[in-house]
Amino acid sequence: MNIKQRATPKSDKTIAFLEKLAKQKLTIGNLLWAIREGDEMSQKAFAKLLGISAQYLCDIEHERRIVSPKLAANWAKKLGYSSEQFVELAIQDALEKSGLHFDVQVKAA
Repeated sequence: MNIKQRATPKSDKTIAFLEKLAKQKLTIGNLLWAIREGDEMSQKAFAKLLGISAQYLCDIEHERRIVSPKLAANWAKKLGYSSEQFVELAIQDALEKSGLHFDVQVKAA
């Protein structure tokens, strides 16, 4: 299946389902991991598609690195997903890593 044909994880119900399935809170890292695994791609091939190193992708997937909202939006566009969802997760991850516990909702202007 082509990446661009996938459904966009957008609604609260979908996010809750993905979190339950993964048994953890949805992050940009585990969303990228799920997309990569669903397409049966290696980290190296997926990283090349995103325009980053495989090590950087590994660090993101294991939540050792955070992603800027701008980069998240760029990746969403490359992968054919919702920029709002990717940006929301990037901001949420940055806040969590800083010890700030807020719920983030992003809406295109």
